Amino acid sequence: MSSEKNDTREKILTACWQLTEANLGKGVRMSDIAKTAGVSRQALYLHFENRADLLVATTRFIDEKQNITGRLEPYRAAETGRDKLRELVVFWANQMEIIQGMARALLALRATDAEANAAWQERMEALRAEIRQTFDQIEREADLAPGWTVDSATNLLWSAMSFQGWEQLKQAPDFSTEAYIADMWWLAKRGFLT
Repeated sequence: MSSEKNDTREKILTACWQLTEANLGKGVRMSDIAKTAGVSRQALYLHFENRADLLVATTRFIDEKQNITGRLEPYRAAETGRDKLRELVVFWANQMEIIQGMARALLALRATDAEANAAWQERMEALRAEIRQTFDQIEREADLAPGWTVDSATNLLWSAMSFQGWEQLKQAPDFSTEAYIADMWWLAKRGFLT
């Protein structure tokens, strides 16, 4: 029974992911997701209380399917705050490549859709928490440049590493993930570290 429940949940999450990316989230109703997943609306609501729960669960499902835990390992294993910061920049640059379809969909919806906004905020707050944790370590190691607090450094780097900024940079003819990583690391190192 549990296996069947997990299979149904995975079908729903896969359908939500596919439809949301394909349509940039517009016009994707719970009934559309249920139909694509091959389940009844009632079954969908047995797994997810509302659309917000489904969207948040879908972003986590994408993380799981794309092995976010394994890809975060270099960041988690880094010993110094400076090394952690570099690995976080590398991780996030590659993560944006993976999540860009879902991110575009959530961003397109967030102004008019509270559930999409909640899903987006949950993901961005997770990034902010990692940046803050990294700057906490950098401060403990006395490697935070003069004039910065953990909060001010966190807020500025979080803003600089935004998906919207990355997407804008991606329009440049010479954009590459490697160049983004090099530039963002240079900015972080020169701006925030002693």
